[in-house]
Formats: sequence, C-alpha cells, structure tokens
Amino acid sequence: MIFTVCHPRLPFIAISLIATLVASPLITAAEPNPQVDAKVKNAEIKKRLEISVRASTIDPRVRAYPEIDFSIDDAKGKPADMQQAWFDPNVPARGRVVIWLMAHNSALFERLTGYGLHAVRVHYANRWFSKCCQEKPVDPECRGNLRLEAATGLDASDEVAIAKPDAMAERAYRLIKWLVDQNAEGNWGQFLNANGTDLDWEKVIVAGSSHGSTTASRFAKHQKVARVVALCGPRDQHQSWQSLPSATPPNRYFAFSHVLDQGWVEDHYCRSWEMLGLNNYGPIVNVDQSEPPYSNTRRLVTDADVGGNPGRAHSAVQPGRSAVKDPATGLLRHEPVWEYLFTHPVDQVGSAVPRDPHCDHEQASN
Repeated sequence: MIFTVCHPRLPFIAISLIATLVASPLITAAEPNPQVDAKVKNAEIKKRLEISVRASTIDPRVRAYPEIDFSIDDAKGKPADMQQAWFDPNVPARGRVVIWLMAHNSALFERLTGYGLHAVRVHYANRWFSKCCQEKPVDPECRGNLRLEAATGLDASDEVAIAKPDAMAERAYRLIKWLVDQNAEGNWGQFLNANGTDLDWEKVIVAGSSHGSTTASRFAKHQKVARVVALCGPRDQHQSWQSLPSATPPNRYFAFSHVLDQGWVEDHYCRSWEMLGLNNYGPIVNVDQSEPPYSNTRRLVTDADVGGNPGRAHSAVQPGRSAVKDPATGLLRHEPVWEYLFTHPVDQVGSAVPRDPHCDHEQASN
C-alpha cells in the first residue's frame, strides 16, 4: 500500500485528487522494503520517499517540440512531462544519483534505492529517433550529434534545435535543484557543484535501456560521470561517435544484453562495446553460467529463456514484466547482475582481451 504524505514545503494532494491536480508535485512514501529490513533491524524503519513532479512546474522555460512529437501534455490534455525522484532513508547512502533516461521503471527504482543510490528520471526531448537521421546512407555523425544535443542542449545537430531547458542535463539539474530548494529528504544538495550552478557530474550515474542506453553512453563521451549503465545497448549502427575520445574513463561503462536481442544478433552491441574499448576490461561473460563479480568485466550477456521472443529479450535485461524468473524460487533471475552493474567498484577490472573476430565492426551502410 502506498500513502500520500504531507511535506512542510510542498503542497499536499489527496489520493482522490491526483487525477485533477497532476500539475502539483506528489510526494509518496512506500512501505519499507523487506529486503532492507534486515540491514536496519535496530533502527527506525522510515518510508521510502517517492516524488513525482512536472518538468514544466519546476522550470517554466520548458516547451514542446511538435516536429518530433515531443509534448508537455498528451493528446487528451494529460501531463506528459512527469519526472520522478526516489530515495530510501533505510539504506546507507552511496553518495551517487542515477539519472534514468527511459520511461519510469518503479521495479528498477526499488532496486536502485535498495542499493543505497538516489534515483531520478527526467523527461527530455528524446522523441527524434524515428524521425531524424533517416537518410540512406545516414551520415556517420548524425545520430551521435543529435544525441549530444538532446542530452546537453548544445547546438551539435542541424536536424532539430533543442534548447538547453529541454535537454537531459538541464532537466536533471533543475529537478535536483528543486528537490534541494524544497528541502526534500535525502541530502540532494550533495549532487550539486560547489556553487550550485550545475550537477557534480562525478557523483552521477547515467543509465538507460535501448535508446536511453545509447544516449547515456554518448553523453558520457562528452561529460565525465561516475558510471554508465547500458541495458540492451548502445546501438547506433553506422555511427562513429563510439570511437571518440571519452571524458568518462572507459572502465566506468557497464553493459548487459540478451543474446536474442536483435541488436546483439546483428552485432550492433558487440561493435559498440568494442568501439568504447570495453574489451580492455574483460571478456564477454554469460551471467547465467557465472557468478559475481563476473571476472570484473564490463560486458555481460544472458541466454535466459524468453520463449524465443526477440522483443521480450530486448526488455528482459531490466527489472519488470519481461525479466526472467528463476523457476525454482520465483525470484527474478538477474538480481545480482543489476546490483553488479550499478555498484561494482569501477577500479576493479578484468584482463584485456582481443577484439572478437566474429563481430561485424564495420557496419557500413548502403
């Protein structure tokens, strides 16, 4: 059961009014996670903080981009720009915040906060993927430049002009700054720089699945971050950005894919992983045939049973309905994998291995 609670500096919203007052922020506190209880047996059990707020409530500069079907309100007039922030006070904090670049995933956020991480999900101008860079052959820098613009607001692409307030980095900064200003529980101010003008990016983990994992990886090439977690990605075939110099050390990139995922079958992931230099930190490890710490590698795969469905395979590497359960226990099979991806010390690395001669590294377009 989830309760709505009052906060001294945020408006209270009754459950019955959520549908009509979605423009106001919601702060909810979920029941304690039983997995955490053992860690705090002798401490007071508090409720996990879950905050939802519109990007347009935080920053009136945000706007829609009809040219890429990116909206603030959907076709029915409902808010499309909700953002989330979670924090569990019952778990020792690691001093890291995860910025998640896909749709909100409460199952993932339950685990992230259970690891002692803060977690936010931002709504940013990312709907360009099926509308831009569609020419054939595509320019090898087109998608990389557009991802950089969507992430930063820098004028990197001619395909669409995304202003800074609608880019991922500014949305994340404004959300965390808003949490600080509202005195939200969780010491969110630790993620701001010394003068409060930006995030302290070396305390930030950028993560995503699919499209989001690719943008997270592209952003980390530009901005040094604490870690990158790429689920079912990055993909961007025919593109060259993966081989650019990286502001984020390559040992801070972690990736996980299913072998039936189309992106894996067509060699897009293995190519990107090697262009990012991840083969310098260990072999590709099948997590279903290994145990943590998986040879300290950065490249993980699974061949868990998904009924031969490539679509489910694409989603199975993150917590949720498509994730694979252990038939003996009923628990999600990849719990230790997710914890490894988000918490394994970045300075513990595997031994370098040669590039895979069976991976198509060229991916030349016609």
